[in-house]
Amino acid sequence: MNYSQMNWDDIRIFLAIGRAGQILGAARALGLNHATVARRLTALETNFGARLFVRRTNGCDLTAEGEALLPRAEAMESAMLGAAAEIGKADEALSGTVRIGAPDGFGVAFLAPRLGELAREHPALRLQLVPIPRSFSLSRREADIAITVERPTEGRLVARKLVDYRVGLYAARSYIERAGVPESREALAGHRLVGYVEDLIFTPALDFSAAFSRDWQSAIEVSSAIGQTEAVRAGAGIGILHAFIASQYDELVPVLPELGLTRAYWLVLHEDVRDIRRVALVADFITRQTATARAIFG
Repeated sequence: MNYSQMNWDDIRIFLAIGRAGQILGAARALGLNHATVARRLTALETNFGARLFVRRTNGCDLTAEGEALLPRAEAMESAMLGAAAEIGKADEALSGTVRIGAPDGFGVAFLAPRLGELAREHPALRLQLVPIPRSFSLSRREADIAITVERPTEGRLVARKLVDYRVGLYAARSYIERAGVPESREALAGHRLVGYVEDLIFTPALDFSAAFSRDWQSAIEVSSAIGQTEAVRAGAGIGILHAFIASQYDELVPVLPELGLTRAYWLVLHEDVRDIRRVALVADFITRQTATARAIFG
């Protein structure tokens, strides 16, 4: 191996391909040409004297050598981020990209409408919101900031509690007029129910249905909090909705409100990025916005 030819940018490209699973996706994430990324990967493999990926028409898979390099490349990335934060030069103008991963309920219904304010205050900052119902790996840099529904217990992560939020049963007035109101937990079995796609629930904290009924059987399953809300609004049935989302719609009414549940949102950062000014700025903005709007989550 020729260490004199080692290039940090090539390591960044290796990491981007590993995370995207394809050269095209890595090129888009890095803002580079597809051919440039492919060429730089070839140069890195030549320098190592080993294939790091099996290149296929539909993506790239890490080889054993690539798997061995991955944690070392991530350690290099962490060291570079730490140096940038300590020296401060990379963040003087508060420019660059900050990616936020969040459950779609919080991300779409709450955070997305508020990001414009931050963007106006810091026009050189590029904000990316990924509001999908999944977990994000901060150690693999899938996001700089993650909003989670559980406090992490493993890894070099820093968490702060944002707010408690409430979920409960709701139905559209049109459904109530047609099917009536269930008067007990047991009576839910006689109604059409809207819930999650069970095998796509990525954390037990989001498996609400068992808390409302041991025999919950969804007639319609939607793997998205926003999608469930829209289905219930349209009169599809009774669903377990976030109170801060449902309260925005006059056509939605609570059902068996005594059965509501309380959960929490957490803001999570990796230790390596928490002192980077642009990341800290966005994290503080989310914290302030949530605190200001705390009343809507109850």
